[in-house]
Amino acid sequence: NRHAAAHMHCHTELVIIPGATHLFEEPGTLEEVARQAAAWFGHYFTPQTS
Repeated sequence: NRHAAAHMHCHTELVIIPGATHLFEEPGTLEEVARQAAAWFGHYFTPQTS
Protein backbone atom coordinates (compact mmCIF):
# COMPACT_ATOMS: atom_id res chain seq x y z
CA ASN A 1 0.00 0.00 0.00
CA ARG A 2 2.81 2.43 0.75
CA HIS A 3 4.48 1.52 -2.53
CA ALA A 4 1.29 2.21 -4.50
CA ALA A 5 0.71 5.51 -2.69
CA ALA A 6 4.24 6.65 -3.50
CA HIS A 7 3.54 6.27 -7.22
CA MET A 8 0.25 8.18 -7.30
CA HIS A 9 0.16 11.69 -8.69
CA CYS A 10 -2.51 12.97 -6.33
CA HIS A 11 -3.12 13.43 -2.62
CA THR A 12 -2.93 10.11 -0.79
CA GLU A 13 -3.42 9.11 2.79
CA LEU A 14 -2.71 5.72 4.29
CA VAL A 15 -4.52 5.10 7.56
CA ILE A 16 -3.35 2.29 9.82
CA ILE A 17 -6.00 0.97 12.19
CA PRO A 18 -4.13 -0.04 15.38
CA GLY A 19 -4.54 -3.71 16.25
CA ALA A 20 -6.37 -4.58 13.03
CA THR A 21 -5.57 -7.58 10.88
CA HIS A 22 -6.54 -7.88 7.22
CA LEU A 23 -10.07 -9.12 8.03
CA PHE A 24 -10.81 -6.45 10.68
CA GLU A 25 -12.23 -9.10 13.04
CA GLU A 26 -10.92 -7.42 16.19
CA PRO A 27 -13.48 -5.50 18.29
CA GLY A 28 -14.04 -1.99 16.96
CA THR A 29 -11.70 -2.23 13.98
CA LEU A 30 -14.36 -2.64 11.29
CA GLU A 31 -16.30 0.25 12.78
CA GLU A 32 -13.16 2.40 12.62
CA VAL A 33 -12.62 1.45 8.98
CA ALA A 34 -16.22 2.44 8.25
CA ARG A 35 -15.72 5.75 10.06
CA GLN A 36 -12.55 6.49 8.10
CA ALA A 37 -14.22 5.59 4.79
CA ALA A 38 -17.26 7.75 5.57
CA ALA A 39 -15.00 10.69 6.38
CA TRP A 40 -13.12 10.22 3.09
CA PHE A 41 -16.32 10.05 1.04
CA GLY A 42 -17.74 13.02 2.91
CA HIS A 43 -14.65 15.06 2.10
CA TYR A 44 -14.10 14.06 -1.54
CA PHE A 45 -17.66 13.35 -2.73
CA THR A 46 -19.58 16.33 -1.45
CA PRO A 47 -22.23 17.77 -3.78
CA GLN A 48 -21.14 20.82 -5.71
CA THR A 49 -23.17 23.96 -5.23
CA SER A 50 -23.90 26.30 -8.09
